Amino acid sequence: MNALYSLLFVFLLVLIPLFGVDAAHMKIFFGVCIPTTAFIIFLLGFIYKVVNWGRSAVPFRIPTTGGQFKSFDPVLFKQNKYDCPQTGAQTFVRMVLEVFAFRSLFRNTSASLHETKGGPVVAYKSSKWLWLFAITFHYSFFIVALRHLRLFLEPVPFFVNGLEFVDGILQIGAPTMYLADLGLVAGVLLLLGRRLASPRINYISYASDYFPLFLILAVALSGVYMRYFAKVDVMAIKELTMGLVTFNYHIPEAVDVSFFIHVFLVSVLMAYFPFSKLMHLPGVFLSPTRNMPNDTRAKHHVNPWNDPNIKAHSYADYEKHFGPAMAEAGLPLDNPENAEAQEKA
Repeated sequence: MNALYSLLFVFLLVLIPLFGVDAAHMKIFFGVCIPTTAFIIFLLGFIYKVVNWGRSAVPFRIPTTGGQFKSFDPVLFKQNKYDCPQTGAQTFVRMVLEVFAFRSLFRNTSASLHETKGGPVVAYKSSKWLWLFAITFHYSFFIVALRHLRLFLEPVPFFVNGLEFVDGILQIGAPTMYLADLGLVAGVLLLLGRRLASPRINYISYASDYFPLFLILAVALSGVYMRYFAKVDVMAIKELTMGLVTFNYHIPEAVDVSFFIHVFLVSVLMAYFPFSKLMHLPGVFLSPTRNMPNDTRAKHHVNPWNDPNIKAHSYADYEKHFGPAMAEAGLPLDNPENAEAQEKA
């Protein structure tokens, strides 16, 4: 039901600009006011979340690890430098692999229960489907976003032209079909299919998991429709988008209603972004489970919340105070004299 609710809500979002532009002729509202407001919400919300996360104190080293820690016997126990980094350089490499290659997803495994003659056995195997779906989706989305820079910049940067050439290198159709468009739609559908097809994942999925996927799918499909089916006037659209950037607002008559639907969906996505799980984009860089070296056994870390006016209670003082009780409980004492310290006193 969560998936159905999200799908219906996205469908209603499509109807809003459709009737607003066609019936109410609110082109200025949907072409200027909505995207400008959405961008401001996105920018302020993004900055607020990042600054708020950055101000959070992290008193302990809490990186997630998946390999051998550096040992005193490196021959017997070889350190896994990137799954259990101990230095800043190793942590940097780990972050690069995580951000650009989704390394933790690549190492993903799945568990299954098998019946054998000796009883049920749990088996683990490599599962790289999620990694494949995720990397297809994210890189396609990134390329599509970079390609759209040509609508907001004049002259168009050379790397955008080069990216468009590589993206449409197959030269299929007119206008040329872009590989990133196919990858974006396929990636979203695969991630959606994974949530819907797996009973376990479907059970723990909320509307907040389905809504961004359906919304991004609607954005992608509306863009595909504009380019390959409606074949909108790109020059008129660039005139509108350049007006947004230069604050010289103008809505050309040649702009099709499909463009306003696409822009409205993108605006909803931008406004929703800072308040959703999509904030893992900056969150991965600020996550202490990823960006900290695991050196707690090699380096002493002082809690920044410690009150300097409070004298620390050393273990020697602790043992001296509780020595008789520890001896009675059979606990070992560094100084056996502490067992009778209070009795003599």
